[in-house]
Amino acid sequence: MLIGKIVVVGAGFVGSTTAYTIMLDGFFREIVLIDVNKDKADGDALDMAHGTSFLKPVSVYSGDWKDCADADIVVITAGVNQKVGETRIDLLKRNTEIFKSIVENVMKYAPTDVILLTVTNPVDILTYVTYKLSGLPKQQIIGSGTVLDTSRLKYLISKHTGIDARYCHTYIIGEHGDSEVAAWSITNIAGMSMKSFFEHYGKCTDEDLQAMYSEVKNSAYEIIQKKGATYYAIATAVARIVECISGGENSVLTISSVLNGEYGIEDISLSVPTQVSGYGVERILDVPFNETELQGLRSSAKTLKDSLKSIGF
Repeated sequence: MLIGKIVVVGAGFVGSTTAYTIMLDGFFREIVLIDVNKDKADGDALDMAHGTSFLKPVSVYSGDWKDCADADIVVITAGVNQKVGETRIDLLKRNTEIFKSIVENVMKYAPTDVILLTVTNPVDILTYVTYKLSGLPKQQIIGSGTVLDTSRLKYLISKHTGIDARYCHTYIIGEHGDSEVAAWSITNIAGMSMKSFFEHYGKCTDEDLQAMYSEVKNSAYEIIQKKGATYYAIATAVARIVECISGGENSVLTISSVLNGEYGIEDISLSVPTQVSGYGVERILDVPFNETELQGLRSSAKTLKDSLKSIGF
């Protein structure tokens, strides 16, 4: 079990909430916040540190790139938001330039076995960019991917069925974005296929499934419209990923990682069910999705590759 240090790069809404959630869960002895706004990182770290007497022993502080020297995991949440009138490609280019600087500075000091966890959107593209820039083995480069999307779908299935979300088993695969795919063919509720469950306990139409999928895909837009940003649920998702790594759990999550032939997809980062261990990506599982889902997954990969080409990768 890793009980050392985690570094969170970026002290915005997502970064600070992620650091706080990790602190509450007690996975690490040291949590370091790094941000270009040093005062913000200092303030957040001090605010969190004042509550540590109620928790397992932990040191929370703001730092700089040298603090990556003995880090077990570096979580990257830093980036810029889209400007009014700015294209998605322009935003990609700006965030890619930021990531070049971040990854370069991290790798000056980080150990060779460090795990880099990308959270900044578009997460799949920036996970791949991190892989290319870092020079680390692909097993050590992961993105938050569709871990949150999958949780959102479980929540909606739970809401529809009245069954605890922890017993609603499903996946959102592909891009964390508009081309993501709901894997209905392998969805089950407490071990029963969806079809079997609804035959016994109630109806679920194709329209119901489409409504759930649409709500998952559009929920971030709705939250951003209402409150300006999403950060609580993604912080919980990132904390869950970190927990899997720190505990060497070998749990299965839909993190984003670089595929090399799995599902007929090469040299791109996206989300499929993946065994997560203390080394990062232990292995990518060969789940028997149906043909429609596989086509959607491959189409999602093509969408991501086209975006990467537009920024020179």
